[in-house]
Amino acid sequence: MPGIEALVRGAKAFAARNVLAGHAVFLCPPEFQFPTLKAEVKAVVLMQGPTKPSTVLDILHQRCPRCRSGRIFRCSIFRGFPKMHERCPVCGLKFEREQGYFLGAMYISYGVALVMITALAALLWSTTPWPITKVTVWAIVLFMPLALPTTLMARVLWIYLDQAVDPDKSFR
Repeated sequence: MPGIEALVRGAKAFAARNVLAGHAVFLCPPEFQFPTLKAEVKAVVLMQGPTKPSTVLDILHQRCPRCRSGRIFRCSIFRGFPKMHERCPVCGLKFEREQGYFLGAMYISYGVALVMITALAALLWSTTPWPITKVTVWAIVLFMPLALPTTLMARVLWIYLDQAVDPDKSFR
């Protein structure tokens, strides 16, 4: 934002304020005043300690890894196969950087599916007298309703992993 400088001061963790101005968050000592930001300050929240958005919670809610407020999918992944936004509606992060970008998500999906099917098979194996072939088939059948949410959640995990390794610093 033009005219706003990032003011980060060494404040005590329990005496700091979180000030949200546009898309920037400033951590300042409680005695610091914002004389030039009056029109742009949207909220002032008192806090007991420094708050960091929960990455796990943001992944489960399918939020953008950069701004943590924009949605990756247009609707919940638990309601069918939703369309992804091309860019974050809040910060403009491009979710699919290039063609074939989500190939890595396929590996994540495969690994998560393998773990879930193995866990289901182990549970069935320990609770039923069935032979291993029947246990394996039933574990796969029981996993089927979870395949779509697993695949789409793998896309979210891939976007977060990619942003952690190689963050996209470009804005709209």
